[in-house]
Amino acid sequence: MLRLLEEMLQRGEISRRKFLALSAAIGASIALPMGGPSSAAFAAAPKKGGRLRLGLQGGSTSDSMDPAKFNDVYVQMTSMGFLRNPLVEIDAKGNAIPDLAESWEAQPGAKVWVFNLRKGAEFHNGKSVDADDVIFSIQRHQNPELASQIKTLVQPIKVFKKDGPHRVIFELEGPNADFPYLLADTRAPIVPAGTTDFEDGMGTGGYQLVEYEPGVRAFAKRFPNYYKAGRAHFDEVEVTIMGDVNARTTALKTGQVDVINRPDRKTAHLLDRMKEIQLVNVKGGLLYTFPMLCDTPPFDNNDLRLALKYSVDREDMLKTILRGYGVMGNDHPIAPIVKYSAVDLPQRAYDPDKARFHLKKAGLEGETFRLHTSDAAFAGAVDAALLWQRHAKKAGIQVEVVREPVDGYWDNVWNKKPWSACFWFARVTCDWMFTMAYAAEASANDMHWKHPYFNELLVAARGELDDQKRAKMYGEMQSLVRDEGGVVIPMIANMVDAASTKVKFENPAGNQELDGMRAIERWWFDA
Repeated sequence: MLRLLEEMLQRGEISRRKFLALSAAIGASIALPMGGPSSAAFAAAPKKGGRLRLGLQGGSTSDSMDPAKFNDVYVQMTSMGFLRNPLVEIDAKGNAIPDLAESWEAQPGAKVWVFNLRKGAEFHNGKSVDADDVIFSIQRHQNPELASQIKTLVQPIKVFKKDGPHRVIFELEGPNADFPYLLADTRAPIVPAGTTDFEDGMGTGGYQLVEYEPGVRAFAKRFPNYYKAGRAHFDEVEVTIMGDVNARTTALKTGQVDVINRPDRKTAHLLDRMKEIQLVNVKGGLLYTFPMLCDTPPFDNNDLRLALKYSVDREDMLKTILRGYGVMGNDHPIAPIVKYSAVDLPQRAYDPDKARFHLKKAGLEGETFRLHTSDAAFAGAVDAALLWQRHAKKAGIQVEVVREPVDGYWDNVWNKKPWSACFWFARVTCDWMFTMAYAAEASANDMHWKHPYFNELLVAARGELDDQKRAKMYGEMQSLVRDEGGVVIPMIANMVDAASTKVKFENPAGNQELDGMRAIERWWFDA
């Protein structure tokens, strides 16, 4: 029966959504054929050839290709769906679909998960991918010395079992209905077992690294033995770091590059009017955040944190910084596109009087608070900080905007300075987002927030299989972050990239920029 459904999907007789539903109905583990069509794939087959040139914001001379040390978009982009692959892929609808794993299934209770690896997948050096590679790649993130940002995601894996060369069994400390999603993280690609030097970019991806200069440039050629027949259409790929948004935009206009990320949203509509350029505007969950370290004075005072939350005019921020390409944020990280998002939680509004009240209650009137920012955090981060400075002044709050260098921002400022700017891509499950960035022990917990009850709820919700109870728990967690957490999230942006009109794509994903970080693998040239 499952085989018949797969054939119907390939012929376009049923949709991807219906395939998933019917597969679940017959009790089959989901094994969606890679290279299978999207809803519009039969309109025109992708063409092979050409060199794709990307100009990206992000990147630093201190970048490492070690997945446990990834910080910004550049190294994630060059690794995920380009040089390396994880076990699981997130599709345009937010579904977990097979990548290096061809299928998976949970044993009753969702504490034990069995992953079947794709036969025939090989690394760029010709070695076939096996269970040892998977166990090595995932297990090393548990090493506290590496301080991996996904340590908290994989820490609940208590036992790794190899059941033959193409089968891995993960035994968790507790049930997790969303476990496959976690193995799609950009920091979870599979590398050869025993790897110690990660800078050669060795992986299973559709492209093989030829040249690499951290924070400057990466150049790769198509890997001829890539296991996905319907992906990796370009002959060559060149990624160049362009930290200045005007430089990126000029490079796109003059044809020096074919794709840029993070165009200036103030002028994006002008780009869209140009015959040779297209905006890739996808409703998503790009969180523009301003974390405060809750263990560092004066931000250890929740009344100060509330004062700052009430001191920002979100409507003005949305209009001025995002130019309407997004929605207002509500100081919690679960975007409206994510299941269990607390959309009924009252929207926090600009209220100078409440800001003054909480500032006075904190006993910090007359103090100046330093906001460290850079456009490395997100396009328009400096402008957003300056705008907030004006909003806060009306509430009697003095904010000093400290402009930090783009290079080294993620190593020297974020998660180190008491108050800074940041961004987070939406994760497609609440557990993924909360576990990675808000759990007490998460290395990426950039507000250093440790809330015992929140962490109890996190564990309980992860293992709760009753949908209504789970929704209630996640709603309460979002409320706790909103009212007691150390992060201000004034706006949630659409994913907006820009490309030459000769670049083609279908149904781009909105979970991360550049088609879920998969543009290099999924897109192609028209001619």
